Amino acid sequence: MKFLGNIIWLIFGGFLTAIEYLISSILMMITIIGFPFGLQTLKLAVLALWPFGSKVVDNGGSSGCLSIIMNILWIILGGLGICLTHLFFGILLCITIIGIPFGKQHFKMAGLALTPFGKSIV
Repeated sequence: MKFLGNIIWLIFGGFLTAIEYLISSILMMITIIGFPFGLQTLKLAVLALWPFGSKVVDNGGSSGCLSIIMNILWIILGGLGICLTHLFFGILLCITIIGIPFGKQHFKMAGLALTPFGKSIV
């Protein structure tokens, strides 16, 4: 079922979303300052390619207060907008019974989009 869900996800927008995140990641990685933010959008691109069966896990306290500072900067510089977009599509998809599994994947992406530093995809 996960494989079928991922294939349907890719056909109906997941592939385009992943390409958008990949392009923005490459553009952010051009500068030294944007490199850490580019790595986070790369995480979103990976999750956008294959969300069913993937989990977003917290790395624990290994990154310290630096991840908190970077998450605050991320939210201010655009992470909130990305999160709200995924929340909107998640709610929109959850209107129908067929769309609920896809809406749940958008909610997963919204959580990662809000605070990506200190998290990884398994």
